[in-house]
Amino acid sequence: MDKSALLSIALLHELAGQDTDLPDDSHSHIQLVTLAREQTLFDIGQPHPYLYVVRSGCLKLLYRREDGREWIHDFVSEGAFFCSLQALTPGGVSSYACQAVEASELERIDYRWLEDAARASPVWQQALLNGWKLHACRRELRERDLLTLSPTERYQTFVAQQPGLARRIPQKDLALFLGITPVSLSRIRGRLAPP
Repeated sequence: MDKSALLSIALLHELAGQDTDLPDDSHSHIQLVTLAREQTLFDIGQPHPYLYVVRSGCLKLLYRREDGREWIHDFVSEGAFFCSLQALTPGGVSSYACQAVEASELERIDYRWLEDAARASPVWQQALLNGWKLHACRRELRERDLLTLSPTERYQTFVAQQPGLARRIPQKDLALFLGITPVSLSRIRGRLAPP
């Protein structure tokens, strides 16, 4: 794969605020992964020290309760990056599962290599720091929405911020993300629909 065509490299450059060279072996630490619709990328409890950048498609990041019920904590689509923070720690395992909502193509980056590159270069260190700030902000806003907004407000906020994504996600998945039942989501949509 041509390194210049890698979305992950472009994202790292954007996060760093400038173009700079990665180590010559970077192509061997970034792999292309394709998933079919509903295919699981990784599951809860698996060692998975990778960072992903979504080239195409949409995925859901979900927690599963002991009784089998699921709770979706995020959706990621084109241009987004994600990882399980717990899986990046020494001996860590993923705290959530990742499943494709639709056929998807991702770039998988070995996080240990990325940390080594950051230790060797202040530019890549800055890129990693800026990436974690974006990740933390996304988590903080999600937490705020869950704790302070009504289900209707959570739905409206999601649609306003992600109108294209809202149309691509099955209603049952969107309901799990909003913390409500599909029936409740259907009622909310009915109330908000123009007459």
